[in-house]
Amino acid sequence: MGEKENISAQMITKAKILSEFELLASIPDIGEISAALFIGEIGDLPRFSEHKKVNAFIGIDIRRYHSGKYAGHDHINKRGNPKGRKVLYFIVRNMIRQQKAAPNHIVDCTITSFKKQPHPKKDKVAIIACMNKQLKCIYSMVRNNAKYDYSHKVSMDH
Repeated sequence: MGEKENISAQMITKAKILSEFELLASIPDIGEISAALFIGEIGDLPRFSEHKKVNAFIGIDIRRYHSGKYAGHDHINKRGNPKGRKVLYFIVRNMIRQQKAAPNHIVDCTITSFKKQPHPKKDKVAIIACMNKQLKCIYSMVRNNAKYDYSHKVSMDH
């Protein structure tokens, strides 16, 4: 076994002790390594009082610029944890790639709604929206100690 596999195995072993690991692993397309990396970067998720604070910690909260009559384009803040943001990005990209094999309401509703609007949004905008919904879902699952259930679609706004 190589060094990378050894480190991955150690991370998974340590993460399996935590209750969040089993909850994360219940989400389609989140494997053991992704769950361990997410837990390692986010830490104790219940320490956040609401999902918006998790978004800010990761750095995908929206930054808006307004001055007088000028309203600039919305951008993500990117001030948070860049490694956590990268892990979440790869989780969502994997979900999008595998959406036919493993249905996931986060990808189903977000990608579909962003692509069917009168002016379809760019892929990055849809991915950030999926990342936002994924964080909301994970936050809710951890706070309520509930595994992922496709039939129970969590109400989430754009």
